[in-house]
Amino acid sequence: MTVGKWALGVCMVLAAAPAMAAQPSEAQVRELMQVMDVPGQFAVMNNQMAAMMSQQLPCVEASFWQTYIDKNGQEQLTKAMIPAYQHHFTSDEVDGLIKFYKSPLGQKLVAQMPATMAEAAQSGQQWGRQRTSDMFSELQKQGKLDAQGRCPGAAGSDNGGGAPPQGGDSGH
Repeated sequence: MTVGKWALGVCMVLAAAPAMAAQPSEAQVRELMQVMDVPGQFAVMNNQMAAMMSQQLPCVEASFWQTYIDKNGQEQLTKAMIPAYQHHFTSDEVDGLIKFYKSPLGQKLVAQMPATMAEAAQSGQQWGRQRTSDMFSELQKQGKLDAQGRCPGAAGSDNGGGAPPQGGDSGH
């Protein structure tokens, strides 16, 4: 065998290695989901969905919506999610994740993540409101939006018509 053929063979083996990595079993993924407290996340989702549906349909008793993600629904969701884990992680990676989530730090992450994400989402919403306000103000200064945040000349706009000339405004 020549060096060139040998090198080509090594390259082919190395290139195929990720494809040959073992896919995690359904049991592995289920264990990972358990240590990540996915069933607890389903319960939170159920409560959020029940509250939303109760507001949208007040004629239906709130207790009806508490069964939105019942045990059968949890199993259906779990089965639907397993292929995604199998697609994105190898068996060894799932084993590593299971070890991490079983560790004290992993368990702290599971316990603290809902509150962390809620706080982060609130911060993101506040930032988004401020950023939108700042950008609207800039567009209003440029004459691209009217005082109500609408395009000049748009239906309901109070300036009676045409958009201001673009680019030649030296007042800004």
